[in-house]
Amino acid sequence: MSGNDQIRTYNNYVAGEWIVSASGNTNPSLNPANKHHVVGNVQMSVGADVDQAVAAAKKAQESWKRLSGAARGEYLYKAANVMESRLNEIAETMTREMGKTFPEAKGETARGIAILRYYAGEGMRKVGDVIPSTDSEALMFTTRAPLGVVAVIAPWNFPVAIPIWKMAPALVYGNSVVLKPAFETSVTAVKVVECLAEAGFPAGVINLVTGSGSVIGQALAEHPDVKGITFTGSNEVGKRVGQTALARGIKYQLEMGGKNPILIADDADLDLAVEATISGGIRSTGQKCTATSRVIVMRQVYEPFKEKLLAKISQLTVADGMESGAWLGPCASEKQMNTVLEYVRVGIEEGAQLLCGGTRLEEGNLANGYFVAPAVFDGVTSRMRIAQEEIFGPVLTLIPAESLEEAVQLANDVDYGLSASIYTTNIGRMLTFIREMDAGLIRINAETAGVELQAPFGGVKQSSSHSREQGQAAIEFFTDVKTIFVKG
Repeated sequence: MSGNDQIRTYNNYVAGEWIVSASGNTNPSLNPANKHHVVGNVQMSVGADVDQAVAAAKKAQESWKRLSGAARGEYLYKAANVMESRLNEIAETMTREMGKTFPEAKGETARGIAILRYYAGEGMRKVGDVIPSTDSEALMFTTRAPLGVVAVIAPWNFPVAIPIWKMAPALVYGNSVVLKPAFETSVTAVKVVECLAEAGFPAGVINLVTGSGSVIGQALAEHPDVKGITFTGSNEVGKRVGQTALARGIKYQLEMGGKNPILIADDADLDLAVEATISGGIRSTGQKCTATSRVIVMRQVYEPFKEKLLAKISQLTVADGMESGAWLGPCASEKQMNTVLEYVRVGIEEGAQLLCGGTRLEEGNLANGYFVAPAVFDGVTSRMRIAQEEIFGPVLTLIPAESLEEAVQLANDVDYGLSASIYTTNIGRMLTFIREMDAGLIRINAETAGVELQAPFGGVKQSSSHSREQGQAAIEFFTDVKTIFVKG
């Protein structure tokens, strides 16, 4: 939809039906590249809607869990095929609703399709082990049982990939799902669930409830029939979700913030390191939990690296993500833009030197959106807020280091530990970095952002609840182990 002539209202999906929320209220989801463009009107659900969705999920899960893993996997295969046929439509919706460029949105949607197919295959993989018993006449083995109803609370920055990498394993292991997407990307979430519905999932196995996170997310966390919660979002909200789940004695999985470093050693290929820093830190407008935020550069190459970095950043094209040639889109919302601009102000106040960017772009059509020029700070010390707190925007902080040892110390000097990378040609330095770096994802001669779908993903320290998502690691969260002892 390119204008507001026919604004569609999107409903909740509960028990196999698209229904209006109990409140009857909707709010518009706006295009961050053009705040005058309404992508769609979205249901503002209340607690009664959560109750209805959870009840439907609980009822459906009883028969869903009795299907074979292979049979459940077939539904995921079908959903992947449906999504593939609608790839461009979903990607365009994502770009218009969240702001990332259309090529990035297509890539993310393709990743969602690949995740569905990967977990479809999980239905045919082993779910236990035979364990020797001390009783020679007994058989002892393990198997796995689904949790039951799983609440999926997803963020706005990856509105296709993250919900799918949570829902797909939950479903193939026999759970039913209630999805609560971020309000900012609710229309994109509807498009995803439409694909699952078209694939023929039994009514109630998948449910979608949109609205305010403080209302819907809290209601899901507190609901007595929700047996597991998987959350991606801010530390503040994640800790509340975790505390609520802990008090109820249910499983919870939190993937939260990052303040991810890239280390540039004095033997690094500076051109490659600059490309990785810009791609990891500024692509997607810096709105990735794995985005590069701190650029720790050894003193010997600090100035030439900085010069190359600024030259490359000056060439980036900031525009509506649907425009051909757009490299960088807007912040996802006015609130997020204001957060980024506030951190730029804080950085200047703290004494860092703003080398470029950090201002709202308002020329021509950009005035209608939430565009910020990519910012680079020099003269940053590790104790500054801009070096400690997650900004979630196109802001890089340059920090010099006299040695690799100091660089690693600086890299670890934050509360987060999600991803980290180093650029070096020295094997010894690579191994030191792997050994000493406190992060769940370590990348050598690659940007901090990005993880392959078949590999475990998650952080340490304040970045996560120390569980892992994606790959075969997902079975650890979405199932419970049963130990079976059989004697004739």
